Amino acid sequence: MAKYAPNKMPTAVKKKYFELLREGYRGAAAARRVGVSTSCGSLWFIDAGSVIVPDPGPISPRFLTQDDRIAIADGLHAQQTVKQIAASIGKSFQTVYREVKRNSKPDGRYNPWWAHNQALLRRHRPKEEKIRAGEPLRTLVREKLAEKWSPQQIARYLAREHTDHPAMRACTETIYRALFAGLLGRRKAKLRTGRTRRKKQRRGVPTLNKIKNMTLIHDRPAEVNNRTVPGHWEGDLIIGRGQGSAIGTLVERTTRYVHLIHLPHGWKAPQVRNALITQTAHIPPQLRKTLTWDQGRELTLHEDIEALTGFRIYFCEPHSPWQRGTNENMNGLLRQYFPKGTDLSVHSARDLREVARQLNRRPRIILGDKTPADAMRECLTGPLTR
Repeated sequence: MAKYAPNKMPTAVKKKYFELLREGYRGAAAARRVGVSTSCGSLWFIDAGSVIVPDPGPISPRFLTQDDRIAIADGLHAQQTVKQIAASIGKSFQTVYREVKRNSKPDGRYNPWWAHNQALLRRHRPKEEKIRAGEPLRTLVREKLAEKWSPQQIARYLAREHTDHPAMRACTETIYRALFAGLLGRRKAKLRTGRTRRKKQRRGVPTLNKIKNMTLIHDRPAEVNNRTVPGHWEGDLIIGRGQGSAIGTLVERTTRYVHLIHLPHGWKAPQVRNALITQTAHIPPQLRKTLTWDQGRELTLHEDIEALTGFRIYFCEPHSPWQRGTNENMNGLLRQYFPKGTDLSVHSARDLREVARQLNRRPRIILGDKTPADAMRECLTGPLTR
């Protein structure tokens, strides 16, 4: 006998009921197939608002599916966090947060079938772009862009100044799309950056190229920051024309002593590892304490370097060159000898030693007009030479 329990039936039963409706079954027939009464199925139908048959064409994987929305509803019912729900369906937590906020019912409940119907309604095409259809909106957006406003600032301004006029409001994405599609004019309507194409975004996508087992700069010993004890170095690469050549640069933080690494065979991880191991062997062990580097892939084999050189390697945060400012300053000085856009492979190991010798014999105001070579000599019983 058919049961009447609209709020107690398993989710799988409701899912099957709506699948049958989308296949063309009538409500009574679909209810009989899943084992519920017609009135029970009718209540489900009313609560969902309607049943919309999606377009048969392929749907991008970036869109949420009906199953995704069911999983979100189950997670909310189980009082899971948004991040837990997002991880279970393989989406970013921002996507789930926006979905719940945008597609909940007026009473605040999140019904997965109601939400899916609302998404399908908004997806109907063809739909004329809002900015293309509205001349006043298009003119206002163009004027603000000419005043160097960003799309985010314009969207907030429209929402603030036109609360009662939906036709005069546009979200940030709408403005970007209109701009990149040329609806606002190619000459006057521009971003402050001058960019005319959308940059690829990786928001919410885990970084695949992250170096394994990194130790970040925040775990570096305090004596490194004080610059009172020598033996702590900063390193980087300066890159030549077309990224086809490179030179490694090492700078000791206390004495500003520079040592250049010759990379005649390229600057991928194995070549950099071998060069650092062989070309720092002459540095006394007491001066091989730490080495701070950025998160470049050339140091993927940092564990091998640590094991064979004695350096303890620390990595800066992404896009934070100021965390190894001594090395950045030295790289600027080195560009006097190795200009940008030139082929660095033409310089021999002898050339690099001569450049390092000149820099190490140049007085530095930070050292009280002593040279890095003098400062290093004071730290050793003998000069640091090959």
